[in-house]
Amino acid sequence: MRGAVLAGGAARRYGGQPKGLVELGGRRILDRVVDAVVGVTGESPLLVANAADGPTWRPDLRTIPDVRPGRGSLGGIYTAVVSGAGPVLCVAWDMPFLTIELLRALRAGSTGWDAFLPESDGRRGVEPLCAVYGPACGPAIERQLARGDLRAIGFHADVQVGTLPLERVRAFGDPDVLFFNVNTPADLERAEAAWRQRA
Repeated sequence: MRGAVLAGGAARRYGGQPKGLVELGGRRILDRVVDAVVGVTGESPLLVANAADGPTWRPDLRTIPDVRPGRGSLGGIYTAVVSGAGPVLCVAWDMPFLTIELLRALRAGSTGWDAFLPESDGRRGVEPLCAVYGPACGPAIERQLARGDLRAIGFHADVQVGTLPLERVRAFGDPDVLFFNVNTPADLERAEAAWRQRA
């Protein structure tokens, strides 16, 4: 299985600073996410980044911009899906608390599904920026984009979707922590507090 780290946002809420380059517990969030993905796939992930200096963030990774720019998170997912063969494990670059064990469970459960997502306590009920997507998602997302719909889960009705049940997710930690993303300086403060608590 391939891996992809999605780093497409403009970081407006973080004052323009690339949020995945912020350090937490002495390491950049990006590096923590990359390590988790490598721990599951065994190979370096694709880095989807639209910033001009994106290729310098991790020179060891293949870095590409969104194939369809300006389409938000859905554009990042689409780019990851169509930029290689077979299924891809997609992870947002601002989730410092993801665990290898959770990502392994997603990989193991994804067989037979076009999209496989962990359930969460969030507003969508699933976490689309920590999920496995198969090749069939490419055409489905293209049709969705043609309708002008940018919802990250808007194409699910057109593919076979499986989920990792919330009780299974909770076996790996508190979903609110596992899927916590650092969007603002205040988020970083909360993440640092949670990191110290875990340590």
